[in-house]
Amino acid sequence: MKPFVSALLLFALSPLHGSPPSEASSGLAPEITDLNAKDVSYAREKEIPYLPHPFITPSPRDLKDGITPGRLGPDGGNKELILQFANQISKKSSDPKIGNTDSFLISYQGKLIFESYFRRGRQNYPHYQMSITKSYTAFALGRAIQLGHLTMEDLNTPVIQFLKQTDPTTMVKGADQITLEQAMTMRSGIRLSQEKIKLLRSTPARLKGQGQIQAYLQHSKPIPPAPRAFKYQASDPAITIQVLDAVVPGSAKAFIQTEFLAKMGITNYHWQDDISGLPKSAAGSSFRSRDMIKFGQLVLNNGKWNGQQFIPADFVELATSPLAQAYGENHYGFFWWVTHPEVNGKKYICKAGRGAGGQFIFMFPELDLVAVITAHNQGMGKMLEDAPLKMIRAFTQ
Repeated sequence: MKPFVSALLLFALSPLHGSPPSEASSGLAPEITDLNAKDVSYAREKEIPYLPHPFITPSPRDLKDGITPGRLGPDGGNKELILQFANQISKKSSDPKIGNTDSFLISYQGKLIFESYFRRGRQNYPHYQMSITKSYTAFALGRAIQLGHLTMEDLNTPVIQFLKQTDPTTMVKGADQITLEQAMTMRSGIRLSQEKIKLLRSTPARLKGQGQIQAYLQHSKPIPPAPRAFKYQASDPAITIQVLDAVVPGSAKAFIQTEFLAKMGITNYHWQDDISGLPKSAAGSSFRSRDMIKFGQLVLNNGKWNGQQFIPADFVELATSPLAQAYGENHYGFFWWVTHPEVNGKKYICKAGRGAGGQFIFMFPELDLVAVITAHNQGMGKMLEDAPLKMIRAFTQ
């Protein structure tokens, strides 16, 4: 048996971690022992055995990790409604494809007032984020603007002006007009068939560094004039991370680690490399649920962290505004989603990071509320619709 798996099994079989779902626990949250950076990955996460009991606490502990603890009820929120929701989450789903929630956390008015872990959820294990990685990529670019490596005006500058290692003479018509703003709202206009993408990936050496963007812009169908239709695709966040890599000192990977995440007290994470050698920007990062709360709080604080402007407020506002019509009632900013759930005849703003499998950061600016949910579903499950309504009701009644 692999050491990683055996350590997890020993932990999971312990009867002292967690509490029955009908009770609230204020004990120690479940953790993985002997955690090493190499243990954090999407593949290894699948090896984590289910917790014997859910861990549910309305009084999270102070871990000195940059998060201020509070208490559900005394510090806000309808405790009964939230515990009912957590108990519902803890039950086995009748559909094996959904209902596999791993964590559920709530921050209200800057305090973490509720924390729970189920199934594979662990307090100290970074959970695979899927497409919320795009949202983090956008904020890394915002951090570069705050530090002067880019300007807000550069958002409307053609991206090839930053990508000096590409060859515009071989690109399709219109490629020289794609801006960062268009890329981060999934409106680059790049269109490649899956067959063409597969063919390009068969020669990975040509996709190293800015060769990845060269391939996108050389083999795409011609780029039409703006405004262009929204299309959710990997090319657009790849453009964004390439520009970040081109403008910051050193590399995008080092910048994200030292100037972005470390400054927020985020050190226990993993971020996979793309075929280009840069961090994967469409999906590929793993973060603790408590650290996901920090990103939501950063939005509610208009880009401030520890009282200092960390990302320009104007950038955060744009990034989390309904800049592009995605589908139905879903709008898109800079890799962040915006919807308007309705409760008792009133519509609320819900800004969100979303990842396949059920990864969510829900932010409700009017309520000063953040909710984080992680899961290992097939597809999004029901949380995308259910959780915002549950949160609004619990903090308006």
